[in-house]
Amino acid sequence: MHGAHTIHQDPLALHAGQYRQRLPGWRDLAALVLVVGLVILLGGGARQMIEPTAHLQAVSISLSPEALPLYTLRTVLRMLVALLASILFTLTYATLAAKSRRAEMVLIPLLDVLQSVPVLGYLSFTVLFFVSLFPGSTLGPELAAIFAIFTSQAWNMAFSFYQSLRMVPSDLDEASRSFRSSPWQRFWRLDVPFAMPGLVWNTMMSMSGGWFFVVASEAISVGDLQIALPGVGSYVARAIEERNLACVGWAIVAMSVAITLYDQLLFRPLVAWSDKFRFEQTAAQRVPRSWVLGLFQQAAIFQSVNRMAAAGLQRVGDARLLAPGLRLPHLRRPGSQRLLDVIWLLAVAVAIGCLAWALLRFARNTLSWGDVAEASRSGLLTLLRVMVLVALASLVWVPIGVAVGLRPRLTAIVQPIAQFLAAFPANLLFPLAVFVIVKYRLAPEVWLSPLMILGTQWYILFNVIAGASAFPSDLREAAASFRVRTPHWWRQAILPGIFPYFVTGAITASGGAWNASIVSEAVNWGSTRLNGGGLGAYITQMTQAGDYPRIALGVAVMSVYVVAMNRLLWRPLYAFAERRTRLA
Repeated sequence: MHGAHTIHQDPLALHAGQYRQRLPGWRDLAALVLVVGLVILLGGGARQMIEPTAHLQAVSISLSPEALPLYTLRTVLRMLVALLASILFTLTYATLAAKSRRAEMVLIPLLDVLQSVPVLGYLSFTVLFFVSLFPGSTLGPELAAIFAIFTSQAWNMAFSFYQSLRMVPSDLDEASRSFRSSPWQRFWRLDVPFAMPGLVWNTMMSMSGGWFFVVASEAISVGDLQIALPGVGSYVARAIEERNLACVGWAIVAMSVAITLYDQLLFRPLVAWSDKFRFEQTAAQRVPRSWVLGLFQQAAIFQSVNRMAAAGLQRVGDARLLAPGLRLPHLRRPGSQRLLDVIWLLAVAVAIGCLAWALLRFARNTLSWGDVAEASRSGLLTLLRVMVLVALASLVWVPIGVAVGLRPRLTAIVQPIAQFLAAFPANLLFPLAVFVIVKYRLAPEVWLSPLMILGTQWYILFNVIAGASAFPSDLREAAASFRVRTPHWWRQAILPGIFPYFVTGAITASGGAWNASIVSEAVNWGSTRLNGGGLGAYITQMTQAGDYPRIALGVAVMSVYVVAMNRLLWRPLYAFAERRTRLA
């Protein structure tokens, strides 16, 4: 037929082309070097974590910049182990709370209490346990530091995952049930993918919380027990003790490099990978990219590994295992449900009563009502600071977050910068704050307060950006076509649209501010010590003195204030946002 051209391909040439594509190239070499290098570095750091305690006591923390690379590696390894433990805790604890009504009645209030306990509170009562668990080994103090970092990461991740599981669209859940998927299959194929984008972002924010408390976690000081683990946190603690501003600068450089590497090698690939699970995709949305993820996807030597991993995950998803949410047929009667609820609540009440009685017996010979009044007054001062700071941070970051989230190109520029600032430990700037307060004779009670929100304000910004990015484009077009004026657009469109995300950010920012009070209400620079008052300063002072009854009192009062604030303010707002989301 005239005008028709037939292209003949040589089978040998085609086979040779496919063979050349499978040959290892520079991407394979780069990926292999990256993996082997990480394995060697992490293996060396892990080997040093199990050395005898005598070696740890014989070698003091060096302020030489040459020691910082090894210290940074040790810190990064601790945070990675704590992060893995936090992910495992999140997938089990939050799932059980979201799928079981009776478990939710206990686990969510307990999560409020766990989130309200400061890192120093955990460290004060667990460091002796871990040290005695492995006598003569560095592993005990290492586990104490890892557990302290874990407590600064896990609660936010668990709450985020719980929120996502509660907000799975009902039509997707009904479709999954119509295909007769088992509870495990619904969890693995629906719940986890739906929650993955939010979990990844909150994991990054939780890592930021870990960086914030790395000084308290590595430079352990509880009464007479003084342990300085090799790490950036101990390096910073000694630099502050010796008023060495240059060494603080070197620590800032080391932490900046570590945060950047964490972002490029771990979080950026996770963000790019988790984007495929996003529930709603818009035409204007920019797809995140990662050079590390692209490197491993294009490396021929790792393609077989990827296929095997995909096949393994597919088999895991196909397994018809039991999971939380299974309802037994003979227990579905209303009478049985009410009886089990009563038994369950009685058991919980008895457990709480026994715990309260044990605490009273522990403290009654040492504490007085004057101590309780002092801690309560300090708690009121910290509560006032938290409320004012969260309100001011909301006024600043909500408009900025909306402006960024509605512009995909601006989001791509701002998010990495904001992510770095969020991951940067703000307490490294505390010596500068002490210098300014002392030089200009400012009131510590006022000017130490902003330090509480420096590291937690980013929770509000990131969640508002996420909410604005997920705001439906058809609603934006409808508002533009009807020429809705700016005040009405804010009040009737965008604020209701981002409200669930803002509430989540405000809850985590509030809890983070309470936790940050232990390092921001009492700061020091060498021999210069500033005390701004408040419950955080009270707990810090009692921890340094090793006064365990008053540490327990401070922690208990902080838990009461945080739980009351959550139940009276944040939980009603969260339930309101959840109802609006389900109705939408």
